[in-house]
Amino acid sequence: MVDATLVAMALAPLVAITVLMVMLYQPATRTMPIAWLIAVVVGFVGWNMSPELIGAATIAGVFTATEILWIVFGAILLLYTLKQSGAFDVINDGFSSISDDRRVQVVLLVFLMGSFIEGAAGFGTPAAIVGPLLVGLGFPPLAAVVVALTGNLMAITFGAVGTPLIIGLEEVFSQNAAIESGIQAQGLTVTEYVADVALWAASIHAVVGIVLPFIGVAMMTRFFGEERSLRPALEVLPLTTFAWAAFAIPYWLTAYFLGPTFPALLGAMVGLFVTAAVLRAGYLLPDEEWDFGPRVGWPDHWVGDIEPGESTSGGRTVAADGGTAQATPERDMSLGMAWLPYILTAGLLVVTRVWSPLQTFLQSNLIVAWNDILGIQGVSGSFRTLYLPGAIFVVVSVATYGLHAMDREAIAESWSETFRKILPAVIALWFAVATVQIMINSGRAGDLDSMLVILSDLTANVAGGAYPFFASMVGAFGAFIAGSNTVSDILFGTFQFNAAQNIGVPTQVVVGAQAVGGAIGNLVAIHNVVAALAVVGLVGEEGRVIRLELIPLAYYAAATGLLTLLFGYVVAPGAF
Repeated sequence: MVDATLVAMALAPLVAITVLMVMLYQPATRTMPIAWLIAVVVGFVGWNMSPELIGAATIAGVFTATEILWIVFGAILLLYTLKQSGAFDVINDGFSSISDDRRVQVVLLVFLMGSFIEGAAGFGTPAAIVGPLLVGLGFPPLAAVVVALTGNLMAITFGAVGTPLIIGLEEVFSQNAAIESGIQAQGLTVTEYVADVALWAASIHAVVGIVLPFIGVAMMTRFFGEERSLRPALEVLPLTTFAWAAFAIPYWLTAYFLGPTFPALLGAMVGLFVTAAVLRAGYLLPDEEWDFGPRVGWPDHWVGDIEPGESTSGGRTVAADGGTAQATPERDMSLGMAWLPYILTAGLLVVTRVWSPLQTFLQSNLIVAWNDILGIQGVSGSFRTLYLPGAIFVVVSVATYGLHAMDREAIAESWSETFRKILPAVIALWFAVATVQIMINSGRAGDLDSMLVILSDLTANVAGGAYPFFASMVGAFGAFIAGSNTVSDILFGTFQFNAAQNIGVPTQVVVGAQAVGGAIGNLVAIHNVVAALAVVGLVGEEGRVIRLELIPLAYYAAATGLLTLLFGYVVAPGAF
């Protein structure tokens, strides 16, 4: 029987995060240090953790969080480098020239382009980038935010070149002696185990996501169309299904053959080029173009500070009539040259992960490591400067300066924008991951199980054999409160592993559902919603957006739950 007092104490840091961020709308920079402090007090009082163990767990958390920040920094730097060089405008123009039909633009820009940005950068970047692009094309800002948040859900689990799985699960599991021993007892390394998790997550996404591009279009036509109908969305069902297949097939195959790093990046890249090529050839285009009703008929809450068709990006202003007014001289750049940095990134990522000599070199050099931190055996941290994708992003960004003939002012602005974007995340991530490490390592102090093991025991006892249905919802809750699939996996990956073991279902399947759930929660994560609304000048409509996003969330969570039950009890009941 689980001790009620211990359960209440173990829940305290998570309850604090929920109350402060969800109910009181406090920023993560304020919430996470408070949650860490509560975890410190709970660990010291309830679990008899020594100051040295608390300090070691905190430092280990800072190491892990810094690895995340390095990846995010590089990804954002490349993104803003392309914005400053004008490449992003060229890429956007390439899509908009295919069709003026808003439904086609949602499939290309939101589902495919957004998934590519998610695979490359992650951390809420797609909605913040794609939203303004849609507004520049003439979308109502509220519609742009709603569809931008919905469209890239399949990619989020593998966002930022696999960061949620590599950092959120592999790093955490490697630092948990009990889990690592259990995995090794099955003849697997932690890396191999997480690759299995990635394949199950990709399988769930591939099945459940078959209607995802259709949902994005349907949300637009039903809530923002002049006729408020699903019929226009049904008219492009062949296109949305084809786009799903063009993305999902290479996505799943990449997860199968290459693991968790590339599914979103390569799946979206292949899907983009295949779908765009088919549309350019004249196939799958709708018979009649669909557009929003006249601007004068739009409700006031659809538009904020930025008028549709007048957003700016990369130095050019998109006029209300769809033309362009020159704010600065337009760069003469081909579509291939605009895409070249991302193609180089994808190529370097693949080479550094599949060519063993290079992989070994990168993994063995420029590493900052601390084993047995503060004398606590088994608690360690490391920072792999060269091997982490952040290094590749920075190298490609620097190469882009010459490829796109950027001047000093544009280069300086790209770095300035990157630092402005990344700095608020530093404190939040450091304390968020440190909080989780205290909860994980609390079991080292004595005879008690760790805080997360106690919570997983309780959950398994209450839900029983039906727990796999709820696994993705736990992951969604983590992303909702933390605003990140990666942090959700860090918070609840260990919890899910233990809960699955307790009820005797395959841990890979349940942890895979956790990874999918972390993506689902991003639909309503307050951080993402606020950021997406801010860049289109519509702050204050968070409640309206979240209510609309509950529709795709409910479908995806329920379908994922049923599929997890099927995989766990019918398809792979004998898996570890």
